[in-house]
Amino acid sequence: MPRETGRKVVATNRKARHDYHVEDVYEAGIVLTGTEVKSLRAGRASLVDGFASVSGGEVWLEGVHIPEYSQGTWTNHAPRRKRKLLLHRTEIDRLAATTREKGLTLVPLSLYFKDGRAKIELAVARGKREYDKRQALRERQDRREAQRAMSLRANR
Repeated sequence: MPRETGRKVVATNRKARHDYHVEDVYEAGIVLTGTEVKSLRAGRASLVDGFASVSGGEVWLEGVHIPEYSQGTWTNHAPRRKRKLLLHRTEIDRLAATTREKGLTLVPLSLYFKDGRAKIELAVARGKREYDKRQALRERQDRREAQRAMSLRANR
């Protein structure tokens, strides 16, 4: 059987880009059990409440929900357990330094398979204020209306 290639997205956190200003993005591997991998390959995961933290010189992913594998037996995993992320030491040190800064947090953006291995896109982000969210929504609506007007003009 040929080895899996390419990128297959399992889950994305669309709410993260709405709630946070993304400053930097990292790609990290995830330490998973067998039933977690099977559940992810079935396309089941939720990143909505997820976040990452640096403790003891390691990065941990918390709050990500990977449901139990339906054909799993007593070997099944806990759906919201802490999962270790695999990063280079320099990246971990950089993340530890930036998250100590006030207002910055680590948020998962997407969970995917890259060449058969489970990866997560992790963002260093700063929380948006309510008026920032309204302004971003207004800008998106303005762009959409301008695009619509240009397409109507081109079709005349």
